[in-house]
Amino acid sequence: MQRAKQRAQRLADMDVPTLLLGESGTGKELFARAIHHAGQRKNGPFIPINCGAIPSELIESKLFGHERGAFTGANKESPGCFRDADGGTLFLDEIGELPLEAQVRLLRVLQEGAFQPVGSNKEIKVDVRIIAATHRNLLEMTAENLFRLDLFYRIAVGILELPPLNSRTGEIGELANHLIGEINKDLADQPGYRSKKISVSAKNFIVQHSWPGNVRELRSTLLRAAIWCNGDNLTAKDLKDATLQPPSISTDLFSRQLDHSFDIQKIIGDIPRHYVPMAMKASGGNKTKAAKLLGIKSQQVLTNWIDKYDIDV
Repeated sequence: MQRAKQRAQRLADMDVPTLLLGESGTGKELFARAIHHAGQRKNGPFIPINCGAIPSELIESKLFGHERGAFTGANKESPGCFRDADGGTLFLDEIGELPLEAQVRLLRVLQEGAFQPVGSNKEIKVDVRIIAATHRNLLEMTAENLFRLDLFYRIAVGILELPPLNSRTGEIGELANHLIGEINKDLADQPGYRSKKISVSAKNFIVQHSWPGNVRELRSTLLRAAIWCNGDNLTAKDLKDATLQPPSISTDLFSRQLDHSFDIQKIIGDIPRHYVPMAMKASGGNKTKAAKLLGIKSQQVLTNWIDKYDIDV
């Protein structure tokens, strides 16, 4: 993590396009903000946008703005994120979720520093630094034609990889103390709240837990434990009770009883029924892309599964 911080400072000084890599919850936006505020553009705006949270049909309008009447519902002009970020930094979180059409327009802005709002022939010039982030492997996506290779090389000038929390056991205790300090400050004005400390047993639990949700999960768990704990010290039991355990499909599949209701064909079908709708949603309804996400070589196989298992997509 110290190396990541040192490299972040170097990237802040250089003012080049930056790509932050890491699992969800590792603090990519926190690093993006730190790079912006330590760099040459610190007096300019920092505009964050989550590319995966915007419907594909609205992403270009969100990024590049639109003219009044450009499409149904466009009742007034919108400047878009690039104009809002002019002179500062645009943080494109989850850039791997961008549709290919939007990737083409983004590439042009990076190459020429100019774009046309949706529904306009007017060219707008901007001076924006791009910091992008993703938890996905963009190079693998380029091989599957899900992400443009030329765009990848444009944004991946300064690459910074943030380690997952379970690889940072040497500092996780200090991090937990920092987070509980923030929580104590945030809850200080809440009726009946007493400031909390983390006991030795709780720290042992924190070090041993895998934290698949990384820093975000750790903070949420500490917050829940702090709310429910009546004493001054958080114990291992407090944290264990506050930890959420996501359901495991594999555990459910392999724990069923061999009785009169057992049906192995139905169990086999449960797997595509679970994952196919997820893949179709992630691919925007494109069966070719969905098949690639599922590791299926043929789109026809996916279509056959949808028909065979009566999957609602």
